[in-house]
Amino acid sequence: MSIRNVGIVYRKELREALRDRRTVIASVVVPLLLFPLLSVGFGAVITSIIGKTKEESPKIMILGGEDSPGVVASLKATPKIEIVTAAANWKDLVINKDVPAVIEIPPGFDKAVADQKELDVTIYNYSGDLKSEIAAGKVDKTLKSYRDDVVKNRLQARNLPESVLKPFEVKQQNIAPPEKSGGALFFGGFIAYIVVFLCFNGGMHPAIDLTAGEKERGTMETILSSPVSRAHLVFGKFLLVLTTALATAALSVISMGISFAIANSLHSAPVQAGGDGMSMHIGVGAALSVFIMAIPLAVLFSSVLLTIASFAKSYKEAQSYIMPMMFIVIIPAIAAMLPGVDLTPKLALVPILNVSLLCKELVIGTYHWNFIAIIFTSTCAYAAFALFLAVKMFQRESVLFRS
Repeated sequence: MSIRNVGIVYRKELREALRDRRTVIASVVVPLLLFPLLSVGFGAVITSIIGKTKEESPKIMILGGEDSPGVVASLKATPKIEIVTAAANWKDLVINKDVPAVIEIPPGFDKAVADQKELDVTIYNYSGDLKSEIAAGKVDKTLKSYRDDVVKNRLQARNLPESVLKPFEVKQQNIAPPEKSGGALFFGGFIAYIVVFLCFNGGMHPAIDLTAGEKERGTMETILSSPVSRAHLVFGKFLLVLTTALATAALSVISMGISFAIANSLHSAPVQAGGDGMSMHIGVGAALSVFIMAIPLAVLFSSVLLTIASFAKSYKEAQSYIMPMMFIVIIPAIAAMLPGVDLTPKLALVPILNVSLLCKELVIGTYHWNFIAIIFTSTCAYAAFALFLAVKMFQRESVLFRS
């Protein structure tokens, strides 16, 4: 193996890659801008939308209640809601989002409550619609408060304390530290997913350009006729693809750390993940660990991408070959975010999923050294085999000059 020849090929391909706009955008621009937009920009937009929706006064329609002035008066006294006249087509109004919520009060409600009969008050809403769910939540809170007042009055009439309804309380206390809570695990899985996806995406464009792109431009024959062996040529191209994949992974981790730090500082309370009080941040040790584990994965991606793209005759054809690979990468990365999917000896041997699960643990500061050794070794073995295939493909004339 001539390091000099490999270096010559690598430098030549690096200069051309830096001139390629698609490679620069995929490897530098996307990872640097994606997380600020997600954490700061998109988060601020979502917070603003929810805040404005909560401040609005939704239109609420009441069905029935003519003989129950008590509960109707309680509903009308609810702040920031507007009671509108009942209509026969109330279902259509809810479905068309003209009325966020409709309350159906059964006949004789006040009298039934006074007689201590059990009744149901139904709230009709549009599930999944933010305005409808917030409106239904306001009404639900009012009705529950009205119910509690009824219970208190009954207890007072019998000279009983309120504690008679609650002889004891059942409390759950989380003893896991915030950085290892359920929200933190989801956050760690999200980081792993993004790193895996961007690592693959960062190597995809240069891999296609260095193989199918060369064929399309008619420069593959010129490169192959140079006094450089096929193996040196493949390793030089492979190192360029690996460089872009690792650069994308490194920039994404750095961008995440900076973006979440800015997002946390812009809020009086830390940005929450999962609702359990965990602020989203990446420590230096966790970021370095995630990057180290991404190295063999980047080697695997680079080798596989180079091998697949070498079969294509044009850039567009190579994209059609690699697109199915995107699903093979995304599915196990998403599976790592699912609750209950944890590292096991068997899963530690599954490519991509093992690294995603391990990165999720590394982000929360958990280091399973036995799994780290298994995953690092197995991923390196997969990467070496993929690189071996890439060299073999470049030695086959039927692949390089396929008509």
